[in-house]
Amino acid sequence: MKQDAVLEAARAAKAAGSSRFCMGAAWRDMEGRKTNFKDILGYVKEIRGMGMEVCTTLGMITQEQAHQLKEAGLTAYNHNVDTSREFYPKIITTRTYDERLTTLSHVRDAGIHVCSGGIIGLGESEEDRVGMLHTLATLPEHPESVPVNALLAVKGTPLEQLEPVKIWEMIRMIGTARIVMPQTMIRLSAGRVRFSQPEQALCFMAGANSIFTGDKLLTTPNNAKNEDREMFDVLGLVPLEPKSILQEEAERPMIPLKRRRRLVLLLMKSLF
Repeated sequence: MKQDAVLEAARAAKAAGSSRFCMGAAWRDMEGRKTNFKDILGYVKEIRGMGMEVCTTLGMITQEQAHQLKEAGLTAYNHNVDTSREFYPKIITTRTYDERLTTLSHVRDAGIHVCSGGIIGLGESEEDRVGMLHTLATLPEHPESVPVNALLAVKGTPLEQLEPVKIWEMIRMIGTARIVMPQTMIRLSAGRVRFSQPEQALCFMAGANSIFTGDKLLTTPNNAKNEDREMFDVLGLVPLEPKSILQEEAERPMIPLKRRRRLVLLLMKSLF
C-alpha cells in the first residue's frame, strides 16, 4: 500500500475509536526489503504522532531491525506461534517453531511489547491447544497480548473441509489463557465474525478484553466497525485510551519462570 492509503486507514481507525493500529505484510522475513522496511519505519513514526499505539507483523526480523522499530516508536510486534510445537510441522513449513521464538526474543530484547497467540480449528488436539498456551505462558515474560483466532476455512485450501470452531471451544481457550496469563490482553481475533453478539459477550465474560476491528484480518472477513460499536454499547464496554510511551516502559510484576511453568501445567491439567 502507498503511504497515503496507510495513513488514511490509520486516521479512519482513530476516528472509529481504535487505540492501536496494526500493519501486516505476508512476508517470511525482511531480507532484501530495505526500501519496504524504511517505509514502514516512517509509517510507525507518523501513526505514533496521531496518538495511537502501533503494531506490526512482518514475519521474522533481526535484532537490529527490532531496535530500529523500537526507535521509530513501535508499541508491539505480532508474531504468532500458531499452535503447539508438536503439531506445528503439520501446518507450517515456511519457518521453524524455534525461528518464531527467536523473533519473539529479538522483539522482547528491543523493549517492544510481544503480541503472540495462535489459531484453533486446524485439526489439532486438545493437548496441542494446551501446548500452545504453555509455550506462551512460560516465555521469559508473558506476552503483552495474546490473539486467540478461530479458523475460517477458505475454499480451495487444504483445510477447507474442517469443522468450524464451536463457541465453547473458543470460550475455553480464552478462559484458560486468562487464568495462566492474568495480566495479558487476550484478544478476540480472526473468526469472531462467525459468532453472534451474545456468543462474543460470553468470550468477554471468560476473559477476553480486546478485539481486532477492521474490514478484513489478512484474507478473511471481519466484523463491521458499526457492529462492533453497537456491541460495545450494548455490553457497556469502554475502549481504552492509548498508552503513553512512559506507560509502555513500566515493568509488570512477574512470577519466577520455574514456578510459572509448574503452575501452568497444574492449571491446564485441571481445565482440559
